[in-house]
Amino acid sequence: MRNHEVISPRELLNDQGDLAEPGWSRHLVQKYDRNQIKAPAWRIKEWDYYLVMGKDFAGAFTISDDGYIGLQSVSLLCLGEKPWEHTETVLNTFPMGRLKLPADSSAGETVYEDKRLQMRFSAGNGTRRIICHFERFWQDKPFDCDIVLQQPDMESMVIATPWDKPRHFYYNQKINCMRASGWMEYGGVRYAFDPAADFGTLDWGRGVWTYDNTWYWGSGNADLNGVPFGFNIGYGFGNTNAATENVLFYSGKVHKLDDVTFHIPDSGYMDPWTFSSSDGRFEMRFVPVLDRAAKLDFKLLVSDQHQVFGRMSGRAILDDGTPVEIRDVLCFAEKVHNRY
Repeated sequence: MRNHEVISPRELLNDQGDLAEPGWSRHLVQKYDRNQIKAPAWRIKEWDYYLVMGKDFAGAFTISDDGYIGLQSVSLLCLGEKPWEHTETVLNTFPMGRLKLPADSSAGETVYEDKRLQMRFSAGNGTRRIICHFERFWQDKPFDCDIVLQQPDMESMVIATPWDKPRHFYYNQKINCMRASGWMEYGGVRYAFDPAADFGTLDWGRGVWTYDNTWYWGSGNADLNGVPFGFNIGYGFGNTNAATENVLFYSGKVHKLDDVTFHIPDSGYMDPWTFSSSDGRFEMRFVPVLDRAAKLDFKLLVSDQHQVFGRMSGRAILDDGTPVEIRDVLCFAEKVHNRY
């Protein structure tokens, strides 16, 4: 069934290590248990990724255990008149579960620490906190942050999608519209978040991926006269016959979309994009500001990323037919090709 909503709590995987009920849901109603996975530890991929966006700046934070490699990353992005960004990454070989990332996103801590980088994500009691110190982040200067995200009782986007290969799956939650407060500091400049206008997003992923994949993902948030609005769009995350991850968020509720297509111009990532939807409920124009491009090629391990930040304008339509107009909302859209 297309866009099958999973409602009843259950185990995520069956005895064969395949998804018991592919589909989407508004919360993590299916229980993830790493011990039930029928794949080698080096094939399991787990990550927590936060993106927190201000008026014209943003921070991105990743703690990940991708089996034979761990990728711990911090990005600082300035998106004003002279856009720039810096991403610093610590790579670990064969973590294979040693980071002990939580099996549920709703509570607990995700932690990475070494002599240079100390980063901690904590969740519980309606808040999330991101604390980080990155020594010699860039130009021999440290990066620090202490950010708090408010998460009241609200719906999220969850997909459980299979790959077209036995015992391979993707379990993913996106939580948008979390009002952000706190700060980031680098090079003597403090970047302060304003909860009246600024938001954070969580990308929580667990699964066993096939080797060669290309995905598209976009996300954004805005305050519309005191009402939080957001969107999550994307494809390439396994077989989406049972569910896509395309949703709108409005006043704490999820509104489900069908297929959304990214129209990236052949002339380059920094020219304007458009987005269209099969149900006509997400029609947007995107004007890029900065391409956070990164490319790794270690022969067997290849990653070609274009995470493009810019401003989105257009119309979205809620489940009840109500149109929502947005203009110049700072957000991102990306195309990523990985072999890993």
